[in-house]
Amino acid sequence: MTFPRLELTGITKAYPGVVANSEVSLTVLPGQTHAVLGENGAGKSTLMKIIYGAIKPDAGQMRFNGQPVHIRNPKEARALGISMVFQHFNLFDTITVAENVWLGLDKSLSLDQVSERISSKARQYGLDIDPSRPVHTLGVGEMQRVEIIRALLTQPQLLILDEPTSVLTPQAVEKLFVVLQQLAAEGCSILYISHKLHEIRALCKACTVLRGGKVTGVCNPAEESNASLSKLMIGAEPPQLKHEVREPGAARLTVRDLRLAREDQFGVDLGGINLEVRAGEVLGIAGVSGNGQRELLYALSGEDRRAPKGSIRMGEVDVSAQDPAARRALGLHFVPEERLGRGAVPTLSLAHNLLLTRTEAIAWPGFAGGWLQLAQLRAQAQRIIERFGVKANGPDSAARSLSGGNLQKFIVGREIDAKPALFIVSQPTWGVDVGASAQIRGAILALRDAGCAVLVVSEELDELFEICDRLQVIAHGKLSPSIAAGQATVAQMGEWMSGLWEAPA
Repeated sequence: MTFPRLELTGITKAYPGVVANSEVSLTVLPGQTHAVLGENGAGKSTLMKIIYGAIKPDAGQMRFNGQPVHIRNPKEARALGISMVFQHFNLFDTITVAENVWLGLDKSLSLDQVSERISSKARQYGLDIDPSRPVHTLGVGEMQRVEIIRALLTQPQLLILDEPTSVLTPQAVEKLFVVLQQLAAEGCSILYISHKLHEIRALCKACTVLRGGKVTGVCNPAEESNASLSKLMIGAEPPQLKHEVREPGAARLTVRDLRLAREDQFGVDLGGINLEVRAGEVLGIAGVSGNGQRELLYALSGEDRRAPKGSIRMGEVDVSAQDPAARRALGLHFVPEERLGRGAVPTLSLAHNLLLTRTEAIAWPGFAGGWLQLAQLRAQAQRIIERFGVKANGPDSAARSLSGGNLQKFIVGREIDAKPALFIVSQPTWGVDVGASAQIRGAILALRDAGCAVLVVSEELDELFEICDRLQVIAHGKLSPSIAAGQATVAQMGEWMSGLWEAPA
């Protein structure tokens, strides 16, 4: 008799004020790719962490290969043959890729042997990565590759993937799918969490749907449509976006011949960047992670103030050497790609996280040590929670207590709520469910229609085609010419991502 690879019965996990999982049952067969679908905050990540031993359930039973198991920690999970790629990466910033991977492997291997295995696996699966690079020099797409390679090196019987393609390009996604299909054919079971419904329909043979921590349905996604899966997940189809052609206004951001040498040996030199974002338009920048997006965004946000004089202007003001606060005073609001650590302080409440970019609740802000108006701060946070449908236990909830998608909604909402004149956002819907993605994209278009200039940096081409008026591609630290979104094709953007825009037609 062949036992199920994984069998969960009655799994329950509660936190103060919220039940994350309520009597969840789930069965995954050997060699099966099984999707777990649900909106942000439905309990998917909690359930995966219970399977991986990172969280202890309050009740329920788990069987692995037919045997009852009580997994106390991830080390025991890996020993059983369970590996997991987290949505929020579990990497140490100050050490190299190889050292991070080595921590989770058999210590009988030397660091050099681990480096060789990483390079071999990267070549085998088309996941380009340098084992000697410090993690803090990587973009989120590159960190995603590290997590995937680390999991593959453990030769798992059950591989858990939480939003594995959220920051991968279409070409990289295709390569990953070939890898996953190969693993499944070899008998590895895969638990796959994604908000990209077309991926689930193409890859998965079974699907369990969670809503509010409870199982609301089990289906074969290949027999469903995107619309029917959306209804199972959020109870309705996501609203259709209305993107009307408009005549843009004056330039709000102008970058001319921006050249910046990399700050570390693993960075990317910016070579003659030129772009313009005008009032009432959305400019999208596509590209494979690690091609200069981080360096460009640091320069535009004011975190890197080495830009040559006159190379970055907001309207008529040269902001090349101005810090982020000075640029915010001119109307620039920015959402970074890293949610925890840059977009929000994990241990601070949502209300106090407003203070990172908002000063309305500070009395006499020019006076060092000015009083905080806490009631106003909480009211602001509550308004953002309600407006953007953030699932949180109130404005005093710690940022780290939110699911990834809900934290993303709050951070994006925090900056949109400030009514910016220039809005720069990186990976706006990373790990966000279909309903919330439509809401965020709709809010970006509403900003644009109200006269805001919007710059979106994303590795998700479908998103860029949906909300952008014009597109450019960044590759090897250089920026392509701009093209109207209606005239661009996915194939063309894929070629440009390799830096081929100067090739003859």
